Amino acid sequence: MERNEISEYVQRCQQLIESSPQMDEENTKVKLVQPFLELLGWNLYSTEVALEYTIPMASSSTHVDYALLVGDSPVVFVEAKPVRSTLTENEVQQLRSYMRQELDVDWGILTNGKSFEVLTKNRHQNSGEEVSVVQFDLDDLAENPSVLELLTKESIRSGKSSKIAEQVAETNRAIRHLGENEDSVTQSVTEAIEEEVGELTIDLEAQSREFVQNLTTVLREQRQFVGKTPTPEPEESSPDKPEIGSSDGPDNPDDLEPLENHIAGTILRKNIEGDPDATVAIFPTRKSGLPFLKENEAWGFVRVGREFDYVAMYVTSDVREVRYFAEVDEVVSPEEAHLKREPLDYKDRDAIADDKKVVMFKSGSLFELEDPVPYETKYPQSLRYTTLGDLRNANTTDDML
Repeated sequence: MERNEISEYVQRCQQLIESSPQMDEENTKVKLVQPFLELLGWNLYSTEVALEYTIPMASSSTHVDYALLVGDSPVVFVEAKPVRSTLTENEVQQLRSYMRQELDVDWGILTNGKSFEVLTKNRHQNSGEEVSVVQFDLDDLAENPSVLELLTKESIRSGKSSKIAEQVAETNRAIRHLGENEDSVTQSVTEAIEEEVGELTIDLEAQSREFVQNLTTVLREQRQFVGKTPTPEPEESSPDKPEIGSSDGPDNPDDLEPLENHIAGTILRKNIEGDPDATVAIFPTRKSGLPFLKENEAWGFVRVGREFDYVAMYVTSDVREVRYFAEVDEVVSPEEAHLKREPLDYKDRDAIADDKKVVMFKSGSLFELEDPVPYETKYPQSLRYTTLGDLRNANTTDDML
């Protein structure tokens, strides 16, 4: 599966959705879902795809929109909803009940053409219970096309998909364990370090807790795109062909424009005042996250494990540099942040959970760096910390991370 083929599919779907945001279910199936199945390698004009597949349910029967077959046996059920709808837990439960009726159906896909949720039967745990493996939308797919490796006909037929699903299940168990046992894991890490190096003058327990929390964040990000292997930042896009997912060209017609721009101006790093030992939190963002930054004079929705004095923003994609800087005012819940839009209206939102916060900046402190810090070999895939002194003096990101 070629990356440009996926990019073309994403761009075509985004244009269709923009021109017809109230698209009904039948049009969603024909214009968005069926091309998605073809992208995965399934031939709609053969016996390997069955439409309105009959599923026996106790004393009656029902139908699933698509059944993907290997030989005579269905292996994947696909349930489609209209673009104008939002995927709900009730619909996920409906798909689970369909999968439960067919012994060989290990996979389920629920989609409205712009959002996708993938289910699998966890045969190694929970007696084959149907569990959610991954959720993604078209914007995610544009930037991380490898997620589709989980769903291709070849991967499912070869068993590769099952191996990936097992890795995700292991990651889920690790995330759940770390979340439920954060105190005991923190204590174990603290004791292990003390045993190795002796007593230290720093607050070792706080550092250990931050390590555990950061580990959980990295595991969550790894799980988000199950087929993705961490790699260095991608090569530069061709200047006459903007990357899908960037905000530099027409490939993303629905990119947000900031309602206000709170950038106070530009500043040289050497002119940033403050204690060189002050803590700077470095957050990564795609270009599509910048409207949130600019119009709210804030950053969210994030988990933070320690206090910090400043924020620096590393912009990914074809920018690849630490470009923005601000002084922290307070860290609050999304409800207390008084955002310019509803949280779900932001394109670059992360999953919003109870423990995620919004970092509010001091008014007038958000600047664009005149001398941004360029990427070399290291970049923050999640929240990282540095000092103000290191930020001032860094030649590249490697000097800060």
